[in-house]
Amino acid sequence: MEKFNLSNVSVMIIDDYAPMRKILISLFRELGINRLSQATGGAEALSLIKTNEPDVIILDAIMEPMDGLEFTRKVRAGEAGIDPFVPIIMVSGQTEMRHILKARDAGVTEFLAKPISARAMYSRLCNVISSPRPFVRTETFFGPDRRRKALPFEGADQRQTVHVYFSEDAAGVIATQAEARKAPVLPMKMPGDGSKWTKPVKTDGKPKKAAK
Repeated sequence: MEKFNLSNVSVMIIDDYAPMRKILISLFRELGINRLSQATGGAEALSLIKTNEPDVIILDAIMEPMDGLEFTRKVRAGEAGIDPFVPIIMVSGQTEMRHILKARDAGVTEFLAKPISARAMYSRLCNVISSPRPFVRTETFFGPDRRRKALPFEGADQRQTVHVYFSEDAAGVIATQAEARKAPVLPMKMPGDGSKWTKPVKTDGKPKKAAK
């Protein structure tokens, strides 16, 4: 796994359980991340995120009154000017596939099952940095591309819409119909692009301690 210097990464922790927030803060400091903010729930986080602008959001799935899924949907909808592309890593003890799929469909970037460890969290952060996924917009979904594998299918390709998105770094992306058949959904930008707030480092050190 590629090693990264995470000292410049800013992380917002959202969890209504104080002991879990304490565990996560300790875990991130172990990984060299000290730019940390925290919120006790989704509503508070929606207010804080406007001024803190974290690079990554870590949140629990089960919270009251706003759970992690509802919060994620609000972020992906760009509510109140929030950056809808911010990477979101959901931490949850609900590891059944139906819960993982709900998180994916809400727009979560990565899913991490409890109990968590520094190694597992580091792996998810590396995925966000080194392998950011393009965002997809459909009639019912906006978020990171949910397609992890290129699966074969039968029949004609029915994907015909060319999506042209704009970003801060480019005037736009223009695709022909032939190109659209190969990649019908184009990235608006690469969310979580670690090049702006971290860099690869050569080190043999690996996180070893587990958060219990």
